Amino acid sequence: MSQRTPDHEIDPQFTSRWSPRAFTGEPIDEATLLRFLEAARWAPSGFNAQPWRFVWGRAGTPAWGPIFETLSAYNQLWAQRASALVVVLSQHRWVPPGKTELQDNTTHAFDAGAAWGHLALQASLSGWHTHGMGGFDHAQARSNLGIPDTFTTHIVIAIGRVGDKSVLPDSLQARETPSQRLPLAALASEGRFSITD
Repeated sequence: MSQRTPDHEIDPQFTSRWSPRAFTGEPIDEATLLRFLEAARWAPSGFNAQPWRFVWGRAGTPAWGPIFETLSAYNQLWAQRASALVVVLSQHRWVPPGKTELQDNTTHAFDAGAAWGHLALQASLSGWHTHGMGGFDHAQARSNLGIPDTFTTHIVIAIGRVGDKSVLPDSLQARETPSQRLPLAALASEGRFSITD
């Protein structure tokens, strides 16, 4: 497994979290899954709007199928061994404090991303792993799960215990290692945008 080394000293939880595809298929109990969602609930939020929402299903329950069938065939290949699937969505239209009409919430996706980050870190701290997937049918998810038009679907998260990469198709086994990150200097600049690709 590749070593991740930060440019500056940070808590090890940030570099130990990664997104595997090989899962054991071990069942996850509802209380454990709800603990991850509870961490997401405490994410920062503009105007305290808390626009994020989650629809979840554990493997072997009736809630699993309607989520799993929205995944692309590629993601179904490996996500079938996950313990739970969680759809992340957020409310892009809302009534702000002091207003009476629906308006666009311009930070809904940003806030939902923060909540997903909290969920991923809590899972990692608890000995579980997560893998976010953009490869799913958004329209089918909206239909299958009864999602209103005022919400945007973002990702489906696979949650599970890390398994041996041999359970994956050959094409995915070589990728089953924590990915690296761009150096901080390529991502952050002081005072003025000066970052180049």
